Amino acid sequence: MSVDEINFGRRRFLTATTLAIGAVGAAFAAVPLISYWLPSERTKAIGAPIDIDVSSLTVGQKVTYSWRGQPIFVIKRSDSVLKNLDLNPDRLRDPNSDVKNQPGYINNKYRSIQDDILVLLGVCTHLGCVPLYKPKAGEVEPSWVGGFFCPCHGSKFDLAGRVFKGVPAPENLHVPPHRFLSNTVLRIGEDTV
Repeated sequence: MSVDEINFGRRRFLTATTLAIGAVGAAFAAVPLISYWLPSERTKAIGAPIDIDVSSLTVGQKVTYSWRGQPIFVIKRSDSVLKNLDLNPDRLRDPNSDVKNQPGYINNKYRSIQDDILVLLGVCTHLGCVPLYKPKAGEVEPSWVGGFFCPCHGSKFDLAGRVFKGVPAPENLHVPPHRFLSNTVLRIGEDTV
């Protein structure tokens, strides 16, 4: 063997070893970088569906939950409230919810799966304020039959979350994806199957 052949073999060995060590080092450096890009457990939990027991809700009661960092209103409506939803549809900007800001399976005037249980994203569609629940007649104005009032700029919504005409909010309150797991358990953040 000549001296050149021995050096060539040594060079291949040193090159392969350096590449292998470099690849291992790159893998160790990439692990923290890639894990940095993945969502944390807290982030995953924020976007996860939440289950709510609606069996203890009384008629007229509103409870607020947090899902994805936003308020979710769950309200148990009475039969008289459901009848009042038919009053004065001409006062509403979008009485039939033609602007689709709710899941496709919510396609009735009550904007709910079960008529008496209303689920809304509690964020005004004007500037993102949280509207107040004002269920009593006359509470906001003499013709008021109940609904939501946004104190920031005066937007008003009925008890189906439909926006009134002549207010700053451009559209109805949004309905988040949800479904009933049973007669008493509501899951927010998951569509019907």
